[in-house]
Amino acid sequence: MYVNKNFSAKRVLRFSGHHILWIGVWSSIITVIYHTTHSPWLNIPWLPLSVMGTTVAFYLGFKNNQAYDRLWEARKIWGAIVNSSRAWGSVVKSFVGNQFTKHEVSEAELHAIHKKTIYRHIGWLYSLRSQLLIPTPWEHISQGGHMTRHTKKRMKKFGVGLLEDDVTEKNLKLFLPEDEIQTLIDSKNTATQIIDKQSQVLKELRKKDLIDDFRHMEMQQILYDFYVHQGKAERIKKFPLPRQYGSVSFIFVILFILLLPFGMVAEFAKMGDLATWLAIPASILVGWVFIMMELVGDYSENPFEGMGNDIPMLSLCRVIEIDLREMLGEKDLPPKIEAIDGVLM
Repeated sequence: MYVNKNFSAKRVLRFSGHHILWIGVWSSIITVIYHTTHSPWLNIPWLPLSVMGTTVAFYLGFKNNQAYDRLWEARKIWGAIVNSSRAWGSVVKSFVGNQFTKHEVSEAELHAIHKKTIYRHIGWLYSLRSQLLIPTPWEHISQGGHMTRHTKKRMKKFGVGLLEDDVTEKNLKLFLPEDEIQTLIDSKNTATQIIDKQSQVLKELRKKDLIDDFRHMEMQQILYDFYVHQGKAERIKKFPLPRQYGSVSFIFVILFILLLPFGMVAEFAKMGDLATWLAIPASILVGWVFIMMELVGDYSENPFEGMGNDIPMLSLCRVIEIDLREMLGEKDLPPKIEAIDGVLM
């Protein structure tokens, strides 16, 4: 997630500068040919071209709205995970106790149960993040060739490569019990199995009367909420913005930009022979605006891609980890994740 108020000119050019080059080259070719030949066949009336531009703009607006909806929904899901996680830490500490037991458990044993249960949840957070970062066939890194190389470069500079991203591997060993970790990691869906393990732990706590039926139900409901949050995030990850919207808009933009210089030279030629050359910067400017609208939607539709537009899952995981470990009375806490080069991951 970009956290700076504005993008610098350097970053904008780095993001879309290569498109300015080919638009400029194409506009120059058409302008030179028109200036040399004055062929009427190179004139496209401005009215149909402007209608096409308006149509493409509406289509891009629809795509960008849908892309933003996916991005914002992903953020709301992780906001719900934050809230439910804090609730989980609180109820584990306050619900699991000696109130209903015939034989009291020592405070040290209770604290160990609290810690093990809360730590297992922190392991779920990092596991879920790791699973959501697994590439899908429609994401940029899976396209092959130049796109894959370009995406890896962008991810290294503006995405998960900003920091040593071995967090999941380290934290699963830190937060999951030794007797559970290998079984959970070998599962097809580790995050799902961690929540199921939590449910089995609640069953054992009920057998030992460390919680009563009501508290068991309340805690089980929070686990259900975690399944709901996970399922919503997986829905966004595993179901793309329909490709008839996601890819066709790019075709429309390219067609419009290719036709744009033909209309521009005709309009500027009306101002005089030398004014024809103004068609080049005008075509570049208008074409670049349409390209930028396309790119903004294209790089926003997958909020778990591991790039600069992503939901800052690592930062949110760390925030939750700090909150839950503070609930356990721990003082040696990890630092918050800070933005690097204007990007918070």
